[in-house]
Amino acid sequence: MKFAEDIILKPIITEKSNVEMAEGKYTFYVDTKATKTDIKNAVEQLFQVKVLNVNTINYKGKEKRLGVHEGTTSKWKKAIVKIDTDPKPETYLTKDGKKVVETRKYKTSIEEFGAVQ
Repeated sequence: MKFAEDIILKPIITEKSNVEMAEGKYTFYVDTKATKTDIKNAVEQLFQVKVLNVNTINYKGKEKRLGVHEGTTSKWKKAIVKIDTDPKPETYLTKDGKKVVETRKYKTSIEEFGAVQ
């Protein structure tokens, strides 16, 4: 079992990711062996937000050369996580047929990422 801190390595902060933050999309470097479900659970646990979907991209290492020495850069994985910016209370029926409304305390943004312009 992996910990959430081992799955989410660090955020990716670029001009494009700053623009997407206004839409509720956050970008992270993640562990190369992490699945979408692992990433979703880790983000929900670390930041107390409701994750709607996760998109992942795998990058291969590039061939590099410095003089006569050849090698490759490390492979890595990027995850774009869309969070719920307007969480609504959940309603469901119990076995008795009673209607139950449950309000969950989710955040609408990730403050640790930085201010959204």
